[in-house]
Amino acid sequence: MTNKIKVLIVDDSAVVRQTLGEILSSDPDIEIMATAADPFIAAERIKKEIPDVITLDVEMPRMDGLTFLNKIMAQHPIPVVMCSSLTEKGCETTLKALEYGAVDIITKPKMEIKKFLTESKIRICDSVKAAAQARVKRISAAARKKPIGKLTADAVLPPLTNRAMIATTEKVVIAGASTGGTEALRIFLESFPLNCPGIVIVQHMPEHFTRAFARRLDGICQINVKEAEDGDSVLKGQALIAPGNRHIMLQRSGARYYVQIKDGPLVCRHRPSVDVLFRSAARYAGKNAVGVIMTGMGDDGARGMLEMKQAGSETIAQDEKSCIVFGMPQEAIKRGAVDTVLPLEIIAENVLKRCC
Repeated sequence: MTNKIKVLIVDDSAVVRQTLGEILSSDPDIEIMATAADPFIAAERIKKEIPDVITLDVEMPRMDGLTFLNKIMAQHPIPVVMCSSLTEKGCETTLKALEYGAVDIITKPKMEIKKFLTESKIRICDSVKAAAQARVKRISAAARKKPIGKLTADAVLPPLTNRAMIATTEKVVIAGASTGGTEALRIFLESFPLNCPGIVIVQHMPEHFTRAFARRLDGICQINVKEAEDGDSVLKGQALIAPGNRHIMLQRSGARYYVQIKDGPLVCRHRPSVDVLFRSAARYAGKNAVGVIMTGMGDDGARGMLEMKQAGSETIAQDEKSCIVFGMPQEAIKRGAVDTVLPLEIIAENVLKRCC
């Protein structure tokens, strides 16, 4: 019998504790170890038994979630998934939590919380499973089940019917990441100079958080970083990050690359989907693109990266040692979609060489 992922839910709202508990318990790979109304109760519970994953609210009585997160990471690192409201303040706070070591974010609105969490069941369970495998210090032995009934990029962008255009002088960099990607992308983007090729990114992240994430990166990188808007040009010295809950696709008009932002179904259980972006790059950039797949659980991006390689793009995967979760790069490697596997710290340097 496989060990289940033991989860400790820490939230001052009884509704959230009950609803999250019901959602997570419905997954055969997950069990609720305990719930706690604040960090002090949680700390006492952790003394008795160590959970595999903690879901942690931000604003709570007696101690806030960020302070508790700091204490956990200093004393006994445990994978933590933050729960936060969708306010601008909450965006900044939970992005700070990611810097402090949280693995992922589960969003919750201020109204109709129970309905929202119930509708987000797949995302919540996937987030906890990914956290259980994250390299905080130890990796959970809990087995992952392959997701069933996933849509492919066909649902948003039909398969390629012909080859992309021949190479030109204008290169574009296309990147995808999920669990652990916020820190990986910081390291990746900080390494680029102002004259670097235009970059388009999918990072699995909830709606409203991508704008704050892009602003944070823009403040620390040499290049410009912004949340993508429909019709934005792909420019040298700039990175465009897909908005949460919207798909992003690369397009080309003459010599100009630009992005299209659109709604659509979940693809590989995600919106935005890395597969959708990669397929569009295969179609409209081909040999002009360099694809990068980074840390994350699941297989989003593997099919699309193979299409990029078949269209003539050069492809790079982050290596296992530097990944928080090796799932996405590993799946791309298994499919034969990857030209080169590299440590995170030298991926940008390698990309620049390929774009010369």
